[in-house]
Amino acid sequence: MKNTFFTLLIALVITMPYQAQQITPKDAFLEKWENSKIYLLGIAEVMPADQYNFKPTERQMSFKEQLLHIKSNMDWLSTTYFSSEEYDRTKKYLPATKEETILLLASSFDKVTERILNTSEEDFLTTAEFFAGEKSKLQILNLLQDHVTHHRGQLIVYLNLKKIEPPSYVGW
Repeated sequence: MKNTFFTLLIALVITMPYQAQQITPKDAFLEKWENSKIYLLGIAEVMPADQYNFKPTERQMSFKEQLLHIKSNMDWLSTTYFSSEEYDRTKKYLPATKEETILLLASSFDKVTERILNTSEEDFLTTAEFFAGEKSKLQILNLLQDHVTHHRGQLIVYLNLKKIEPPSYVGW
C-alpha cells in the first residue's frame, strides 16, 4: 500500500507540469498556422517573378492564381465564420507584382491569426451552416489549414516542374 501511494505521488509530481500546459485547439491551430504561413511564403518567394503566370497545363491555375485562390479562401472562411463582418466576394484586388502578391498573402494569414485569437475556445464548439453541410467552427479551422496544404502541394509540383528546389518543410 505504501509503495502504491509513493508511486502515484511520484507520477503526479512528474506529470503536473504537463497537465498545466495543456494545449488547446486554438493554440495548436495557431502554431500550425504560423508554420504554414512561413512555408507558403517561402514557396512564393523562390518562384521567380517572371514565372508567376506559369501553368503546368491549360486547365490549371497559374502559380499566381493558386496563391490568390488560397488567399481568397482564407479571407472567406475567416471573415464568414470568425468575424462579425460580411465577406464581399466581389471585392477583389489583383496584385500586379510578385511582391504585392506575397504581401497580400502574408496579410491574409495575419488576419486569420487575429480573428482566431479573438475567438473563444467555446465558440469553436458551435456549429455553422456551410455549403457542404453543418460544421463546427473547429472543423472550419481544419478546413482553413487543409485548403492551404492542398494548394501548397500543387505549388511544390509547379516549382519542381521549373527545376526550382522548394524550401524545406516548415511545420514540425
